[in-house]
Amino acid sequence: MTATLEKRTRWQRLKHFLRVNLVAGFLFLAPIVVTVFILRVLLNWADNAWRLVPDALRIPEKLGIPETGTGILLVFIVLLVTGILVRNYVGKAVARAIEKAILKLPGVNRFYAATNQLFISVFKSPAKEFKQVVLIEYPRPGLYALAFVTGIAVGEIQRKTREKVLNVFVPTTPNPTSGFYLMVPQEDTIKLDLSVEDAFKILISGGILNPESPELNHTKNLKTDTSSN
Repeated sequence: MTATLEKRTRWQRLKHFLRVNLVAGFLFLAPIVVTVFILRVLLNWADNAWRLVPDALRIPEKLGIPETGTGILLVFIVLLVTGILVRNYVGKAVARAIEKAILKLPGVNRFYAATNQLFISVFKSPAKEFKQVVLIEYPRPGLYALAFVTGIAVGEIQRKTREKVLNVFVPTTPNPTSGFYLMVPQEDTIKLDLSVEDAFKILISGGILNPESPELNHTKNLKTDTSSN
């Protein structure tokens, strides 16, 4: 009986060891592999983009430089010129008109909206605007939700409430860039010693990862060791 229990305990330890380390390895390597893959695809696409440029404007060809690897220069020029154009009054009007036209196309509009939201989430993350992570009872008493404090209510809202009211953003899962804006009395919030980045990880994973999970702690330790070296 004792031998059976010891064997079972060893097997459970082995399963735990394999699970924790496999997940930690995946969490560390997967983003790197995906990033390298995306960069490689983008660079190949950029090199092929020279074919769309008229012969007279092919800079590498004029300089006698192979086009392979120089596509990033073309992308840089296109992004810079486009950014300059869409930031002025006329450019903004043209950009809005193009966006409206795309959003009217059946099928294409949903794909465009989803892609646009994805890039906004990546490059314009609202995390920098969040000051504190709190717990609030939402959507009803007895149920708790993570929320981000964005500031203190001011003006008429604050004057007509009995308590000090905080502006909070309650994100959705798995896309924490969308959610609900609520005004909650400060005394009804529970302050957490949790960073905004860790809160985002919890939300995106649907609660699978949390700051105290072995997988997340392992990746944090790896990043800390790498930065210290």
